[in-house]
Amino acid sequence: MLSVKHDLLAALAAELDTLSPGAGAKAAFESPKVAAHGDFACTAAMQLAKPLKLNPRALGEQLKAALEATPAFKRWVDAIEIAGPGFLNIRLKPAAKQEVVREVLSAGERFGYQADRGAKVLVEFVSANPTGPLHVGHGRQAALGDAICNLFATQGWGVHREFYYNDAGVQIQTLTNSTQLRAKGFKPGDECWPTDSENPASKAFYNGDYIQDIANDFLAKKTVKADDREYTASGDVDDVESIRQFAVAYLRNEQDKDLQAFNLKFDEYYLESSLYTSGRVEATVGKLVANGKTYEQDGALWLKSTDYGDDKDRVMRKQDGTFTYFVPDVAYHIAKWERGYTKVVNIQGTDHHGTIARVRAGLQAAEVGIPQGYPDYVLHTMVRVVKGGEEVKISKRAGSYVTLRDLIEWTSKDAVRFFLLSRKPDTEYTFDVDLAVAQNNDNPVYYVQYAHARICSVLRSWAEQGGGDMASLQGVDLSPLEGPQAQALMLQLAKYPEMLTAAADGEAPHDVTFYLRDLAASYHSYYDAERILVDDEAVKRARLALVAATAQVLHNGLAVLGVSAPARM
Repeated sequence: MLSVKHDLLAALAAELDTLSPGAGAKAAFESPKVAAHGDFACTAAMQLAKPLKLNPRALGEQLKAALEATPAFKRWVDAIEIAGPGFLNIRLKPAAKQEVVREVLSAGERFGYQADRGAKVLVEFVSANPTGPLHVGHGRQAALGDAICNLFATQGWGVHREFYYNDAGVQIQTLTNSTQLRAKGFKPGDECWPTDSENPASKAFYNGDYIQDIANDFLAKKTVKADDREYTASGDVDDVESIRQFAVAYLRNEQDKDLQAFNLKFDEYYLESSLYTSGRVEATVGKLVANGKTYEQDGALWLKSTDYGDDKDRVMRKQDGTFTYFVPDVAYHIAKWERGYTKVVNIQGTDHHGTIARVRAGLQAAEVGIPQGYPDYVLHTMVRVVKGGEEVKISKRAGSYVTLRDLIEWTSKDAVRFFLLSRKPDTEYTFDVDLAVAQNNDNPVYYVQYAHARICSVLRSWAEQGGGDMASLQGVDLSPLEGPQAQALMLQLAKYPEMLTAAADGEAPHDVTFYLRDLAASYHSYYDAERILVDDEAVKRARLALVAATAQVLHNGLAVLGVSAPARM
């Protein structure tokens, strides 16, 4: 049906150019708000009426007559109706809707993909400090980042997944100190264990049981290996540098396990410390100073960020000579630009909202050719977890929060991914563990996966009866697919490519979850209305082709979300 729509849009554009030169560039169809009104709607007559000084309904009648005379509309359109002040409601012939079945079966897993655009995008996400296990908020970010990367890939982008982690600064020192105290035999609650009030600069020490696990392995002189590093502990409780490196490597390994449980891989791990050791931070500060974008006050170095829309100027270098956290962020994004990533998306929690203005201000002030609005940001809220009707806040393993692995172990990777993607990122979300494991239609991931498994069951039954393979369905006669439920299902299939494009453009994977639920609902309605394995061979094969195409699109959409499409349930 993509080719059908292309032909019809081309005919519409030509007729609009005849009415008003240049108007064809805006040729477009809309989906009628009421399905009974038709398959496509066109508002061009109303848009052109005023500049042409014509009555919109009369212009609609003129456009209707012109379109009905074109070869494309004669071939694919059953009727055009005028409504209201000049709407054109277009009803397609069944053959037009049936084309989508051929397109899906022909393209397979590539259905909905756009051509390679020869451009690349860097998506930075998760980027968790190596100070503890990944929490549920990281899980939401992991699901968002991976799905957004998959969406970009469908639109022809070369995608680079990057994990940036802060292996320097106060939090790492707190991790080191916490591990050292545990290695010396102390624990939270002991008189020597710091609290917020005693140690406000570093906040509370880390109290989770995992800190004791790190200390025990450090004392045992174990070797830990993560995706990007390997380190052997010295076992010396006074060797602070060894404790630091071992603790970071240990928790990177733990986070790798979290990511593996989520079936997530990154192309690169970028270290904050490398920005200092490579001289990038000093070079960035040097650029800003040389460009006259800074000033000294109260013993600190300030960025004139208000010149770039920030609500106040920001301290870059504190009185003690250390840099504030946004300075390496600016250096990091200059590095992204210099690596050739003209499009960059950062996925972060809403608590990072204040960072956006100062990072963008720093990038503009550096005057290295980076455009305004670079990088893009997708901000997400945290997640509440409810189990047995009560909120779960604490994990024994982490000490103060529910971990991503907790959630996966309680439910499944598929449920966690689908659920965490089922709302807009900036919408508060409550993850209901009981719903996520329920095998009923109220569970959205079960509902969608069951539709796929149901189709696979039908296709297996057909194959076991000696029916043939999937390839044999590509060239079947689809004319028997004329029932209302079949046509509604085909229209739903035809929406998939445009939905993917819109979801990628809007960095909105929740659109995919909504679409899949609608597609599953259309399939279940069709299944209830028409038996598929009927005696009439022509009808049976046409219906099998339709459901096979539906299974393919369900599979494709779930893959974008990183969710499996089971053949049996």
